[in-house]
Amino acid sequence: MSFLTKALVSARWLSEALRARGSTVRVLDASWFLPKLGRDAKSEFRSRHIPGASFFDLDRCSDRSSPMDHMLPPAFAFADFGSRLGVTPGSHVVVYDRSEHGAFSSPRAWWMFRVFGHSDVSVLDGGLQAWIRDGQPVEEGKARKHEPTEFTATLNRAWVKTYQDILDNVETKEFQLVDARPAGRFRGTDPEPRDNTEPGHIPGSINIPFTTFLAPSGMFLPLDQLRAVFQQAGVDLQRPLCVTCGSAITACLAALAAHQCGHSDVSVYDGGWMEWYTRAAPELVISEGRGKHL
Repeated sequence: MSFLTKALVSARWLSEALRARGSTVRVLDASWFLPKLGRDAKSEFRSRHIPGASFFDLDRCSDRSSPMDHMLPPAFAFADFGSRLGVTPGSHVVVYDRSEHGAFSSPRAWWMFRVFGHSDVSVLDGGLQAWIRDGQPVEEGKARKHEPTEFTATLNRAWVKTYQDILDNVETKEFQLVDARPAGRFRGTDPEPRDNTEPGHIPGSINIPFTTFLAPSGMFLPLDQLRAVFQQAGVDLQRPLCVTCGSAITACLAALAAHQCGHSDVSVYDGGWMEWYTRAAPELVISEGRGKHL
C-alpha cells in the first residue's frame, strides 16, 4: 500500500497535503447522525468545516427506492454524486466526520469509495475534533460548487452481503460476522434507535462495539491493539469476515479496523440489523429482551 492510499491520515498530514497538492486532494465531510439525536449534519457543516471541504450526504448518496436507510446506490448514481463533488479518477479523497467519538460515519464513505473502485481514499484519524485540536483552520458557509468531473464507478459485489447471504451463512458459517453495535443493543437489553425494531442479534454473530476500536482521544487504536481487539473477541483475521450494525454505518468502522490489520477484503451486510429484524423469522432474532413475535 502506498503512502497516498493509507486508510488513516493525520491532521498534520492532511494540512501539508492540501498545501502541496491542492486540488488533487478532495476533502469531504461525511458526518451523519442518528435521527433521534436531533442534529443536522448539513447545518453543522455550514457553521464549521475544514477549508475547501464539501459535504458528503450519506442519505442522498443512497438507493432512494429502498425502504432501508442509506443502502448503496447504483454505480452510475455514485459516479454522478462523486462527479458533482469534484472527485476525479486521480483524486485522493479524504473523508472525516464531526462525531464526538472521533469517527462514526466517515468510514462508511471511505468504504463506499472503495467498493465502487476508487481506492485512493483515506479517513482523517480523529475527525474534525483532531483537526481543531491540532490547531488547523476551519471555515464557515456553504461548500464551493465544482464543475462535474469524469468520475466513474464499478461496484465490487464481493464486498456486499445481502440478506440471503447472511441467512445462508447461519448454517454454512462460511464467513465470520462481526456486529459493531453497542453491547446492549446486540444483547437485546437496550432499545434500538429506530421505531418498530427491537434489539437483538443475528445467530452466530460476534459483538465488537465500534467504540472498542477507538482511543478516548477519538483516534484509532495502534495496530497491535486493534489486532488484540479482534483476537480477544475470537475473530480470526485470516478467515473471511463480514461486518454489520444497525444500518451499515459503524460496521464500516469495523471494516476499516480490520483493513488496518491487513484484512482488506472485508464485506459489509448493507441491510444491517434493520433489514434482518424486518425479514428474519422470530427464531433467528436472538435477544435477551422481547425479541420478535409473530
